[in-house]
Amino acid sequence: MNATDRTPADLLRSALAADPGRPLVTFYDDATGERVELSVATFANWVAKTANLLQGDLAAGPGDRVALLLPAHWQTAVWLLACSSVGAIADVAGDPAAADVVVSGPDSLEAARACRGERVALALRPLGGRFPRPPEGFVDYAVEVPSQGDRFAPFAPVDPEEPALIVAGAEYTGAEVVERARAEAPSLDLTGPGSRLLSGLPYDTWAGLSAGLYSPLAVGGSVVLCRHLEQLDEDALAKRIESERVTAARH
Repeated sequence: MNATDRTPADLLRSALAADPGRPLVTFYDDATGERVELSVATFANWVAKTANLLQGDLAAGPGDRVALLLPAHWQTAVWLLACSSVGAIADVAGDPAAADVVVSGPDSLEAARACRGERVALALRPLGGRFPRPPEGFVDYAVEVPSQGDRFAPFAPVDPEEPALIVAGAEYTGAEVVERARAEAPSLDLTGPGSRLLSGLPYDTWAGLSAGLYSPLAVGGSVVLCRHLEQLDEDALAKRIESERVTAARH
């Protein structure tokens, strides 16, 4: 990664330039048996499309608040980087009533209706599948995102010193996210490119976001992001750690 990277979106651009074909996010849902592996290039493509949706169709810009009512999931990681690309504030588990845009999973739709701005619903189905019937008052992410452009350019430059993330009541600028992610990488046993961290932590704390996305990205590593990891026994977890060539774990 480059020392000049000041925002999470910068980190992703550097990763794309360095090695687009390597794995970045490998996602497991142990309640459904789903496994998805996204290379840097594939993940960056999802981020670009999502950022275009956020900026173009949803009219979000720098300083706008995007409430993310989503679990630890590969699509949540995409939204976090899309917000960074646009300059919007990713408010993890934030108050929908105080948000300009709300992005909701299937279990939080009623709470999300408190948002008076744009509402996006994610079915969180395997392979990014859509809802059988779109929830009333929401756009279905899986319907809207495929047609978006594969390249993204913000309408306004993103200031790394402006707020970029709110989680567990704490606010961070883009530069602070990058700095903290880099600083914490050694404590997560992330030693640089090739490091592969398995995380079963939820995304509603800084520790979960750091282990589950930002720190691996900051050092050129990758993450094996596991939802419902408690459903695995010790033997199954050990097999996963071996098969995925995991070098560190937090769960």
